[in-house]
Amino acid sequence: MPQNKEGIQLFLGLEGYYRQHIKDFASIARPLYKLCDKDTVFEMTVERVKAFESLRKALTTAPLLLMPDFKLPFKIYIDVSGDWLGAALHQVEIITGKPVEGPICFLSRQIKKTEAGYGESQMEFL
Repeated sequence: MPQNKEGIQLFLGLEGYYRQHIKDFASIARPLYKLCDKDTVFEMTVERVKAFESLRKALTTAPLLLMPDFKLPFKIYIDVSGDWLGAALHQVEIITGKPVEGPICFLSRQIKKTEAGYGESQMEFL
């Protein structure tokens, strides 16, 4: 468990490298990013400890990502929730004779202040 802001920043740097493998990364990591704000006093609240543990677990149990096959169609799942948005790119592959849908990558980010007024359908195009 990180003991200071620098430790949290190092942890988030490592996690950020693997963010494509972690579903809803931006939403989960938000309390930790807020902790890194300049004027925020370092305090590991229950919410921040939960976020840290969730990301640490996600890093060690990330789902197996499929390699994209550009001859097959893709499926995009988009979720806009509160002040973050997430997307998952999936594809159906035939594995041992059965169609199996699996993730190729996950994307997520916090919604910018300038985008906050957009409607849900507009946000899905971001």
